[in-house]
Amino acid sequence: MSAVAASIRECEGCRPDALPLDELLATGQPVVLRGLVRDWDLVKQGRDSARAATDYLTGFYNCRPVQYSHGGPEVEGRPFYNDDFTALNCEVRRGGLDALLAEILSHLDDERPPTYYMASLPVDACLPGLRDGNDLDFAAHGVRAPSSIWIGNRTTASCHYDAPSNIACCCVGRRRFTLFPPDQVGNLYPGPLEPTPGGQAVSVVDFARPDFGRYPRFRQALAAGQAALLEPGDAIFIPSMWWHHVEGLDAFNVLVNYWWSSMPAHIPTPMHALYHALWTIRDRPEPEKRAWREVFEHYVFGPADGAGAHLPERARGVLDPIDEATARQLRAMLLDKLNR
Repeated sequence: MSAVAASIRECEGCRPDALPLDELLATGQPVVLRGLVRDWDLVKQGRDSARAATDYLTGFYNCRPVQYSHGGPEVEGRPFYNDDFTALNCEVRRGGLDALLAEILSHLDDERPPTYYMASLPVDACLPGLRDGNDLDFAAHGVRAPSSIWIGNRTTASCHYDAPSNIACCCVGRRRFTLFPPDQVGNLYPGPLEPTPGGQAVSVVDFARPDFGRYPRFRQALAAGQAALLEPGDAIFIPSMWWHHVEGLDAFNVLVNYWWSSMPAHIPTPMHALYHALWTIRDRPEPEKRAWREVFEHYVFGPADGAGAHLPERARGVLDPIDEATARQLRAMLLDKLNR
């Protein structure tokens, strides 16, 4: 693994019932929350053994099928692409969580085990009751943040970003997090938007064996990167849009995370706008693209109240803050235009 320039800032003494959520969001920087979930029941079971942790999880399982990635030993724990980036190197399987856990346990001592990686399983949907002894108090901040669980063997989630803010809790096994600020997107060489190993575009650089001849700007990303090793019981705050590369370092790993957005539900993901802009703007002549950049700067990236400030309030329309009614009108208008 190539070394990055800095270590992620750490915070000691945080408690699940007293999250410093406002402070975390205000800084906009990643923070390791040492020992945040050390007293979770799942963490305690994992400290005992992998078997104890799997038995504990199975006790909450409601038998709903789960989806996970599976690959042979040659995948080396890295769900990724094939050589020409047209397909993934793992197959997606569906089955019982209890069977998946048993498969992982059966290969704990293998030098080159098959790859098993179950990503982002909603806890309440498949493991009802697990949160009773393993949860963070987002409700105290008026925030709805459902938890998801990630289970696998020695696997790597290639570097990617998520639009929501994220607190990831290391429950079983150690994990190494390597983070990059959003402005490093070009230096991380993102892969195809579709298909993707986990729903988001990922860096195509192999962090374990980076090819600097092919990806020279990756050196600049490393200079801007931050890293931390998390032990079971630690957690990390990953701000919205920060790129993160996550390595499971032990033969059995479990992580629980919480995503949440500061935006109301009627504001959709900007990914829709990205696809639309690729379609409508990217291939235009450079003078037109520069002009459209100025238009977007005025209406979108400038001050939220700037574009309509000189207009009477009743004349501002969509230049005012978007409420639910305006969101419905915009959606209907866009659907009508796109379907013509």
